[in-house]
Amino acid sequence: MPEWLSIFKTFGFLVALSFVGAAWATSQELKRKEKQGLLQPEIVTTIVGEPVTKLELLISAAIGFVLGFKIGGVFGHLPEISPDPMGYLLSLRGNLIIGILGAVAIAYGKYREKKKEELPEPKTVLTRVYPHDLMTEIVVVAAVGGLAGAKLFNALETWDDFLKHPIQSLTSSSGLTFLGGLIVATIMFYYYTRRHGIPFKHMCDAAAPGIMLAYGVGRLGCQLSGDGDWGIFNTAYVTQPDTALKAVNPQEGLAALQQYEQMFRLPPQPYAYSAAPSWLPNWLVGMNYPHNVGHEGVVINGCTGDYCSVLPVSVFPTPIYEAITCIILFFVLWALRKRFTRTLQMFGTYLIFVGVERFCVELIRVNYKYDWGIVHPTQAEILSVVLVLLGSGLLLFYKDKPSAPPPDIEPTT
Repeated sequence: MPEWLSIFKTFGFLVALSFVGAAWATSQELKRKEKQGLLQPEIVTTIVGEPVTKLELLISAAIGFVLGFKIGGVFGHLPEISPDPMGYLLSLRGNLIIGILGAVAIAYGKYREKKKEELPEPKTVLTRVYPHDLMTEIVVVAAVGGLAGAKLFNALETWDDFLKHPIQSLTSSSGLTFLGGLIVATIMFYYYTRRHGIPFKHMCDAAAPGIMLAYGVGRLGCQLSGDGDWGIFNTAYVTQPDTALKAVNPQEGLAALQQYEQMFRLPPQPYAYSAAPSWLPNWLVGMNYPHNVGHEGVVINGCTGDYCSVLPVSVFPTPIYEAITCIILFFVLWALRKRFTRTLQMFGTYLIFVGVERFCVELIRVNYKYDWGIVHPTQAEILSVVLVLLGSGLLLFYKDKPSAPPPDIEPTT
């Protein structure tokens, strides 16, 4: 494989793919709702034929500089950037000369583009912009809000580790809390839809299947990269020198786990003993994630490079469970979408699905538990219960309000 391909990480690729899938599904639902008359176009006023402004040139130059500065900085420094591309993107490292050349090139391109469109007398044009035409902006809002929220809630969930390494925690491609991303992205969506006159309730219904699909595909990225988002230890399997897993009895498995705890001075780790039945592949109940990106576990014998760690005892591969479950739930929601007759039925069902799914998987995941006396829930369990209650409330009590008629405007295109 060419060396330059090493900068493109499995996790990042699948996250990008999840956004593409979510964008497609959401766009299809927005178009369907537009045909039903539930969503109306926004009337946008634009002035065409104006000469380029200083602000447009400045913005174009800034974009060109950042792109050139970062892309140019990769050349000649790929081996040191490849292990942590996200850290490089958020750093001040780059190539100043190529950055300046990029700024000049993009600014000149913008100037030429506006020059070709310039008219002796600029004119005002009214254009219909339908919600599905805004998918690029919607994806950006989802990406920024989702990733920011996922990082924020992960920092709250792993507060002690965050305080020790705050910069590494925020720039690492691992350590993402989906429910946090969902909450922050939803808040940003609310303000975005208000700005463009899109009924928020219809946007929620349209986006629900796509969000479920994106979560499932994104969890595949967690699984393939080994980002640490796995379950508790399963002492039914221990790692051999060649990283293969070997089935052992409960005593041997527990002894291997205790040796690992002593080696790294870890507190007692939660575990279970669950051997796979004969009709089920072992990897569905126990994986040791060799070469994981989180550098978790012990060093692999004879391994050289950036990712040389493997778990000495298997863990439950919860990302697989969530990926399979959420992709199936996407198809369920997709099959039901035309049967829902009331607004927010789709979104309420989605909230219940994702809340129950996440609550169940938390039973075998390792997370900080709050001490509430007789109960000790995790952050995700608390949020899951809230989502199920919200979804149930929408299905049982929400009633549609009559919509205002759309404005009677005839735009020119």
